[in-house]
Amino acid sequence: MGDNGHLHAMEDDEAATAEQSRAVRIYPLGNYYFGSKEPLLFKNETLADRLHRMKSNYAANGLRTCVEAVLLVELFKHPHLLLLQIRNSIFKLPGGRLRPNESDIDGLKRKLSRKLSANGTSDASDWEVGECLGMWWRPDFETLLYPYLSSNVKGAKECTKLFLVKLPESRKFIVPKNLKLIAVPLCQLHENQKTYGPVISGVPQLLSKFSFNIIEA
Repeated sequence: MGDNGHLHAMEDDEAATAEQSRAVRIYPLGNYYFGSKEPLLFKNETLADRLHRMKSNYAANGLRTCVEAVLLVELFKHPHLLLLQIRNSIFKLPGGRLRPNESDIDGLKRKLSRKLSANGTSDASDWEVGECLGMWWRPDFETLLYPYLSSNVKGAKECTKLFLVKLPESRKFIVPKNLKLIAVPLCQLHENQKTYGPVISGVPQLLSKFSFNIIEA
């Protein structure tokens, strides 16, 4: 094999490796067990209360960083995203705010354990956190989030990072009684900001670089 042939073979191997790394294994929803535990306490606050809390936290700790998980399962041979539903109307990706000086990965594992594990804690190996899929920014204290940060914005108030979390073949999800963990097809989420908001409705586009390897039951 000449130099050109050897080069093409190396390129083919690299392309195959890259393709494999972009393949996400998805297991049937029926492989997973769903139970409940004590409800989480939510702050009963007005918008003004929330803004005051955000400003106080920013003054004390600076940029607020949130980490959220993209968890995929298969149902009817189609990829579904697991979402937490609050009060039958608000949808959220599992996750939450980091503690000061906490790493993205450690914080996301802690939040996933708190909301989706039996006793609120679990071994680090329980959650396989993959790559960061995207970042959303809150330039000011208003409610809007943007998938970019303009160069003229000084001192963004919040950053939300989405991570792909690969699920094992089976596991138990133990969810607080005042939350529901539901599976929503990606096709229902796509560009459906009215129902799911800009971050969740943008997840199908973030996943477009992956191929889905659906594992039959």
